[in-house]
Amino acid sequence: MTTTFFLVRHAAHDRVGTVLCGRMPNVTLGDLGKAQARSLAERFANENVACICTSPLERAVETAEPIAACLGRPLERSESIAEIDFGAWSGRSFDDLSDDPRWHAWNSSRSTSRPPEGETMLEAQARVVHAMEQWRNLYAKRSVILVSHSDVIKAALLYHLGMPIDAYSRFEISPASISTLAVGDWGSKVLRMNEVIAA
Repeated sequence: MTTTFFLVRHAAHDRVGTVLCGRMPNVTLGDLGKAQARSLAERFANENVACICTSPLERAVETAEPIAACLGRPLERSESIAEIDFGAWSGRSFDDLSDDPRWHAWNSSRSTSRPPEGETMLEAQARVVHAMEQWRNLYAKRSVILVSHSDVIKAALLYHLGMPIDAYSRFEISPASISTLAVGDWGSKVLRMNEVIAA
């Protein structure tokens, strides 16, 4: 009884790589991101998908909507796959954060560090893995699309690969990418990672 998960990172927005957006509101897709979202919808057009679920943040919803429309499926929103809560760091530029020793601690040891007023990556991992188990029970022998965020997807993949959370920097999860995971009572297997969909 296997469930296939397509873990989709939201498409590009204009602050990717410059600002730690976290859960700040009104971060929406730019022209490139909108084109990527349309390409993602085309990529999934022939998949037999039982459920499409998205992080409630705008950039994820805007990525998921064309997929749901293409497949003729309702779109569910779930806090369980929302971005990590970066607390006081949300909205700060990466250049600004580079002077913060807590930022260096976070990036050198995700297993022991917490953003100020935020959540740990292990806490984010626990919520996404728990939610995936619930979807697995609901959609056995079927496929589920989850539209989420880079670190949340990494946390899920690390869990299913049996790797420590501090290995998060060993692979890339690009905007508008798909990582495919099969999960069953027998365990789990990563089928594809960081399949990048060009706009």
